Amino acid sequence: MMDRENKLIKKVKKGDQRAFKKLYDIYADYSYRTAYGITRNQADSADIVQETFIKLYRNIHLFDMNRAFKPWFYRLLINEARRYIGKVSKQAISIESEELLDYLHTTSDGELNFDELDIAMEQLEENHRTVIILKYLNDFTEKEIAEILELNLNTVKSRLFKARRKLKMIMGGAADEE
Repeated sequence: MMDRENKLIKKVKKGDQRAFKKLYDIYADYSYRTAYGITRNQADSADIVQETFIKLYRNIHLFDMNRAFKPWFYRLLINEARRYIGKVSKQAISIESEELLDYLHTTSDGELNFDELDIAMEQLEENHRTVIILKYLNDFTEKEIAEILELNLNTVKSRLFKARRKLKMIMGGAADEE
């Protein structure tokens, strides 16, 4: 995929509209899911994705072909989402991830659902919500998250640890992590 993607990016850098459309087709769904996870609003998510792709097109010349494209793209997306949220207002961030639900499955009645997770996610700080979304909604590694957010790897690991621990506490589970 990397070679195909690099060829597309080279074409986009040269102004090829069809190549840009193909790149859009590859990333549009995941970027929308990420934006929706952050805003929980379809219209806002669509605006964020649109603005991200506009910025991508305008700034593709800045992309270093020796680096991975996906983290660079998601950095644009996350920055646009942050800008949008800052402009509009603080909004609840939520995700729909079976993996995270499985991890947090600590309630005594054995029932844990997305509504509970939504409520818990709203109580997290923005920096903790963002790393949770990137990890569990988009399946990025900690290293990729660090690159996307331009953070130290240990900072990302710490934020993930604290976010999961806080979610467990909010949702009535034990606060310790394995």
